[in-house]
Amino acid sequence: MHTSATTAYPPLTEDTEVDVAVIGGGIAGLSTAWELARAGRTVAVLEADRIAAGVTGYTTAKVSALHTLVYERLRRVHGEEAARQYATSQQGAVEHVAEICAEVGIDCDLERAPAYTYTLRQEGTLALRVEAEAAREAGLPAWYTEDTGLPFAVAGAVRVDDQAQFHPRAYLLALAEDLIARGGVIFERSRVTEMMGGRPCTVTTEAEHTVTAHDVVVATHYPIFDRALLFARLQPRRELVVAAPLAADPGPPGMFITEDEGRRSVRTAPYGPDGRRLLIVTGESFTPGTGDAAASFAALDSWMREHFTVDDTAYHWAAQDNDSGDGIPMIGPLHPGARHAWVATGFGGWGMSSGVLAGQLLSGLITGEHAPWADLYDPRRVWSTVREAPALLRQQADVARHFVADRLHTAHVDSVTDIPPGSGAVVRIDGHRCAVHRAEDGTVHAVSARCTHLGCLVAFNAAESTWECPCHGSRFATDGSVLQGPALRPLAPMDLRLHLADTTGSDPPPPPDDANGP
Repeated sequence: MHTSATTAYPPLTEDTEVDVAVIGGGIAGLSTAWELARAGRTVAVLEADRIAAGVTGYTTAKVSALHTLVYERLRRVHGEEAARQYATSQQGAVEHVAEICAEVGIDCDLERAPAYTYTLRQEGTLALRVEAEAAREAGLPAWYTEDTGLPFAVAGAVRVDDQAQFHPRAYLLALAEDLIARGGVIFERSRVTEMMGGRPCTVTTEAEHTVTAHDVVVATHYPIFDRALLFARLQPRRELVVAAPLAADPGPPGMFITEDEGRRSVRTAPYGPDGRRLLIVTGESFTPGTGDAAASFAALDSWMREHFTVDDTAYHWAAQDNDSGDGIPMIGPLHPGARHAWVATGFGGWGMSSGVLAGQLLSGLITGEHAPWADLYDPRRVWSTVREAPALLRQQADVARHFVADRLHTAHVDSVTDIPPGSGAVVRIDGHRCAVHRAEDGTVHAVSARCTHLGCLVAFNAAESTWECPCHGSRFATDGSVLQGPALRPLAPMDLRLHLADTTGSDPPPPPDDANGP
């Protein structure tokens, strides 16, 4: 975000008609729109804020087919053919990025590098040896090694060559310009709040303008429409990132990840004109609305400094991922009855390769080309829902716990006056829970604490000054505006004047239910 230009595409201000409407301007949405425009379709992209400025704008941008320990599990659970299809499609996406850069002439710091999944534990090496074998059988250039180039010892690692890393915004902003040149249109600050399927499909923005299209693609990271009940099959996960310039050397040659130590991911990127490298370290994941993000940032920064020689921390941020129950992205029809509504979600932290893959796969499905691996990613897959059951039950138990238990707990603070400047808390006022934030200047903002998606209570993330829903990951600014779905509507404003004046008033009416809720 800091090293790329801002965008200023216009909002949708009148009804329009295209072949395909794409909701969401991240890597999945823009990749899909570009593929369709290249295939001759007229396309409109509708983005709630600015394109490539949501999750995609804050990714660590590994473009890799090595997704920790996915291949042994795929081979064991779904068979060798499923593992081969996954490897072929994911590695194909890696190569497709390089092909697009050459075709369009995109300068996005694209670098080819090996990817490693490593372990620090001797007891973890057997699993990596098996994973290396499974990945190799699936068609990847993979092998087991104990030499990674990291500045600390590892017990073992899987290595896959010919992977990539890049500047995602530089890539996507250039792709967006080429999309426009091919006749596509992009509408920013155009949040979609309604969708009607059928022939044709229509989508409506919060400004009540519509786009009529033969097909609609929902590429909003977490699907904003619940009719497919995909929210019950996705687990949101927020992950922290710190980055600092390397002090002396160019850093380790490659991209690295481990599930040890609370998960750690490491890569470097070009930094400035003098040839220095920026070290990017990811980890300390947590469910939105839970945990202590400030303490987790400190732990991640401490780990980086313990293992690498770096200058002052230049950046820190967080990004959100959605894990599917079976670990495979959901790319295909939005729901079992859909014929012209499509979705891409559940990338599980591997959104760069999966987003590009989604563009290829959805474009093919819409234009009548059925890829061999389409069934593997199909959200309607029956074999998946059966095997997902234990994970789904655990997830829904967590949702139920938050939905019920958060209402039984007492307020985080007893009174609005107890909230210090720069902080926020949920306060019970006249029997109604309010999400109250006190700015540094003492100004108080109060909104309903009930998430407008399905009604769970939000919690305050002090490190990012946001309200977050622990059930399905919706995020809101301190004024209640939506930062991240699946919620479509802001948290309702609350008037605290009567409370602060120590008078009694009735509860304000609750915010309207999400039109796509239960």
